[in-house]
Amino acid sequence: MKIGIVLEGGASRTAYTCGVLDCLLDNEIYLDYVIGVSAGIAYGVSYSSRQTGRNYAIFEKYVEDPRYMGIKHFLGKKKSYYNLDFIYDEMPEKYLPFDWKAYFDYGMTSHAVITNISTGLPEYYRIDKEDHKWMLLRASSSLPILFQPVKIGENLYLDGGITDSIPFEKAFEDGCDKVIVVLTRERDFIKKKEKTVPLIKLCYKNYPNLIKAMENRHIMYNTQLEKLRKLEKEGKALVIAPADTHKIGRTERKSSVLLPYFREGYDYTKTILNEINDFIKN
Repeated sequence: MKIGIVLEGGASRTAYTCGVLDCLLDNEIYLDYVIGVSAGIAYGVSYSSRQTGRNYAIFEKYVEDPRYMGIKHFLGKKKSYYNLDFIYDEMPEKYLPFDWKAYFDYGMTSHAVITNISTGLPEYYRIDKEDHKWMLLRASSSLPILFQPVKIGENLYLDGGITDSIPFEKAFEDGCDKVIVVLTRERDFIKKKEKTVPLIKLCYKNYPNLIKAMENRHIMYNTQLEKLRKLEKEGKALVIAPADTHKIGRTERKSSVLLPYFREGYDYTKTILNEINDFIKN
């Protein structure tokens, strides 16, 4: 039986997800297939390489580092709120090395979701070593307005969460029999229409399909949650979600806020380890 793990995005709120993933690793729960969106997959690759503590170190040592994110990067040449070169080049090469050998040796397949801004549709790619600059993760994490579109091949891409916020259907399409889904919003969260749509219409006026996707994003998201509830009842999905996000924003950068949230994810997962193991085995 093939069990997958599906990781929602959420930028800084994904600290909760990182706690969940480290708890799984510490308890030797290794799943065959990983798919995620935005920060979900950006942190999820450390689960695939079984590097316990790597994500914790990011929140402990680097989120407050002025090189990591801030308005100066958005106003600079790159026009990106997060310093993508620091995050996806310097950090995995110098400060918190990513273990590519382990990533391949353990055989977990990791996939990122990105949004083609011309078609307004999601695209799915496996992460491999040829993507040595982490272009897929850069694209999947690139929120509209706060980031510039990322060019891959001949196309431009933005955050995968625009078009497939919780990509469990792709996991089933790729052969998973069951999925563990880690959310970064409460279970009863209802997404409302994006307040930034008017600004998006202005900034991306040449990309009508992207605008349409942003206008409908809340409908897509809420529909996905409804489907997940049905899959849970059928025994095909196990959902892990925070009880309270504590109003943590996407760009929260205080370690004193994010590390306790990481611990919440870890500690909650620890309480349901028997349920997770039963879900995997049965």
